[in-house]
Amino acid sequence: MNPPAHALPKTALDWLKCFGPGAILASLTIGVGELVFSTRAGALFGYRLLWFFAVVLFFKWLLVFSTARHMALTGKHPFQLWMDLPGPRGWFPLIFLILALVAFPIWVGFHSGTLGTLVASLTGTTSQIGGRAHFAWGILLLAATTALTLAGGYKTLERAQVAIVAIMLLSVVAALFMLHPNWRELFAGLVPQAVQYPDWAAAHTEIVTRPLWVETVTYVGIIGGSGYDYLAYVSYLRDKGWVGDRQWIRPILFDSLVSFAAVLLFTAVFTACGAMILRPQHQIPAGSDLLTLQTQFVTPLYPKLAVLYFLGAFLAVFGTLYGTIEVAPATMRELAEALNPSVARTRARAIRLFSILWVCAGGLLVLALSLVFKNPPGLIAILTPANLFTGVLACGAICVLSLWSDAKHLSRADRMAFPLVALNALGGAFFLLLGLKSYWDYHAAFAWIIFAGTLLAGILAATILARKKNNS
Repeated sequence: MNPPAHALPKTALDWLKCFGPGAILASLTIGVGELVFSTRAGALFGYRLLWFFAVVLFFKWLLVFSTARHMALTGKHPFQLWMDLPGPRGWFPLIFLILALVAFPIWVGFHSGTLGTLVASLTGTTSQIGGRAHFAWGILLLAATTALTLAGGYKTLERAQVAIVAIMLLSVVAALFMLHPNWRELFAGLVPQAVQYPDWAAAHTEIVTRPLWVETVTYVGIIGGSGYDYLAYVSYLRDKGWVGDRQWIRPILFDSLVSFAAVLLFTAVFTACGAMILRPQHQIPAGSDLLTLQTQFVTPLYPKLAVLYFLGAFLAVFGTLYGTIEVAPATMRELAEALNPSVARTRARAIRLFSILWVCAGGLLVLALSLVFKNPPGLIAILTPANLFTGVLACGAICVLSLWSDAKHLSRADRMAFPLVALNALGGAFFLLLGLKSYWDYHAAFAWIIFAGTLLAGILAATILARKKNNS
């Protein structure tokens, strides 16, 4: 059963209280997406990608609002709606299940390792274990976060993430104005421009071996969140009680707009800081040094602010790690509800426990293997394949299927207006073309084999389940 719906907001304070699922969504990307990747983009390309980030975030907001709108109107999660796609029943949700089983542990391992780089720097152990100490710290931090997650739930997550987002938002706005950016150059970055690696980037091995297209599309997958984050957002609407009635569309619109406006602000601030401070020094967040360079954003103002930065960065990345782990049970809950509702309801606690333990154990395995091998790939290299699937291709698929769900499951009166339809089609093409091109540039034919294999695995699994159901 869904929780009882709250009354519609009437006052300004009521509207502010609506900000809950959107805070979780924002915090999932702000920790690593902005601190690392927006900064990295600013260091490499200056302000030239700001327009690109704005376009990406607009299409991701559109994706979130369109799918959440379906939830408000039908009370059904996209996984439930997609069960009726042509072909073996449930084949597409099963593809998302297969990808989740592989991708979530990689994401969790990446966030834990990133947090580990910060702790290694603070403790002066960065060079220990052959420069792999951040993986050891990541293992310890992930173990502690796993225990915390098992004791938490949606309400704990929402309260924690609202506080983290509010504190960070005030901090970065203050930092931007104190740094006195060149506002003309910043706003000029909102105009489309070509980009290329600066000549000095050739001194960085990680950049030399990384195609420009893959580098820029990696930002697409991380900034603003991944497809699974958005599907979890829709699931959180059940916890909020915003389902099954058209009246909840307005609170969803407010919540999602505030979320993406916050992410856009963070993106602009950290891009500007990277362009102003790291780019002139030819410094790039890379390898095992993803978060320490950013102390320079505050130390010129007052050296002791470095302590405040490290605290804020730790909380931000921890919020991302905690939120990502919590996305897993929300996703699995909806997959179970779509594939077998009776199992979803009778074994809800078991599904949550399995989901958390699976992604955390997988993340620990990723970190342990990286710790054991003497020359492991960098954290960004570990993340890139999963990111291109979950953060780019998945977004394109969700945009396209929003159009199908609209036509299949809603009356004409409830369907999206033509502008929303056209924008979803454009967003779907945008993400799919970017993702496919990046995969070709990244691993060429091998990537296509993985892509085709995943599709076939989902179809085969759905066919087997359908036969078992018919035989029983």
